[in-house]
Amino acid sequence: MTNVIHLGLIYNHTFIAMKRLLLLPILLLFSHNIEAQDLTIDPKMYDIIDSVSADRLESDIRTLAGFGTRHTMSDTTSSTRGIGAARRWIKREFEDISQQCGGCLEVHEQRTLVEADPDSRIDEDTWIVNVYAVLRGNTHPNRYAIMSGDIDSRASDVMNDTIDAPGANDNASGMAGTIEAARVLSNYEFENSIIFAGLSGEEQGLYGGRFMANKAKEEGWEIIGVLNNDMIGNIRGIDGVIDNHTFRIFSEPYSSNASERELQMKRYYGGENDGISRQLARYIYETTELYMPQMNPMLIYRLDRFGRGGHHRPFNNAGFAGVRIMEAHENYNRQHQDVRTENGIDYGDVIEGVNFDYARKLTAVNAVALASLAEAPPKPQNVEIGGAVQPSTTLRWEKPDSDLIKGYKIYWRRTTAPLWQNVRYVDDVSEFTLENIVIDNYLFGVSAVGKDGHESVVAYPSGLIRD
Repeated sequence: MTNVIHLGLIYNHTFIAMKRLLLLPILLLFSHNIEAQDLTIDPKMYDIIDSVSADRLESDIRTLAGFGTRHTMSDTTSSTRGIGAARRWIKREFEDISQQCGGCLEVHEQRTLVEADPDSRIDEDTWIVNVYAVLRGNTHPNRYAIMSGDIDSRASDVMNDTIDAPGANDNASGMAGTIEAARVLSNYEFENSIIFAGLSGEEQGLYGGRFMANKAKEEGWEIIGVLNNDMIGNIRGIDGVIDNHTFRIFSEPYSSNASERELQMKRYYGGENDGISRQLARYIYETTELYMPQMNPMLIYRLDRFGRGGHHRPFNNAGFAGVRIMEAHENYNRQHQDVRTENGIDYGDVIEGVNFDYARKLTAVNAVALASLAEAPPKPQNVEIGGAVQPSTTLRWEKPDSDLIKGYKIYWRRTTAPLWQNVRYVDDVSEFTLENIVIDNYLFGVSAVGKDGHESVVAYPSGLIRD
């Protein structure tokens, strides 16, 4: 049978299907020859999971939905209704969290004026305001793992900025999850920085994500990955399925900025399924499997849902790794709908459509992934590969400039496998040959391993060894 690697622990596919029934000692009996040091479990991850509160999420989602509408062009002066009141409340929440942790969060607003354009969804001059908080890393303060939720909401008519649009699931759930993750993770210190972002203007054209991605490029942020949370509270699908354990991770296959040469490399040497966003998606999948085996992550090999978009896309367009995390079964009667009842069917994104415990689980999925990314060393740079018409495969890479690194792991899998299947720990070297592993039959990658056992995202080879 094929085996799947889970951050150093290899599970049999049969066991994956039965994961809720298995204990770790049983798994170890059936694993490959992996030394105990390769199985690294950080106990604080369980404390992080347990600290996420469904009650706090419910309170925050109710508060956000209670602003009536958060349409991008809605009222900005009222203290109780509209986008202005919502974003001021979010800023106060971040500031209160920072006060509780002794000023550990840097709270910011990013304000950008968008002029009216009759050909767009902005028909009047509008300030797009992002609200975000930075938990600064100790070792690599300019490396960022980002969790985002959208502030704005909409009803049936995307231009109607006065009608009620509570947006309880879309996307008060994702915004509340981001605030809750900030509450929990602000109790810890990390090597890399974490940003908790409330992004605006998503329904009108992904404006907030675009402006933050531009800021990141202009200021030279090193973004590890963006976890865009958009609808994490619904468990009752339009397809009739009720599921409170499954969720989706959407990721693009490779960067839309790939050069003609890079595309040619993929054609001849592989990597069509191994871009930076897809590696980030696998990372989230693996951290979920390791720390929250009761959850069922689905890797969706699409940038987003069919013909639709989310706030990770502007980051992807700017060349950064980014994914969308969301519920598995959507209910279109509760999305982008005026609140009403027709023919016995309730429409509208109201609070009754949110399952707060499910939102807690997906918030915990994010928190664990963020904490793992924030503890991990930088990934290897400029990974090269060689082994054509040879019995073995060689990988070579540049070591990142970091004191966190203990060594490296080489991963490989069959070309048709969605997840890494095999792993080899190789100490603190910059080149290694896998004997009798034929390059034609596998795909390869390299991760950096920290002194505390945390791993970077896997880096896929981007060049060939020429000597």
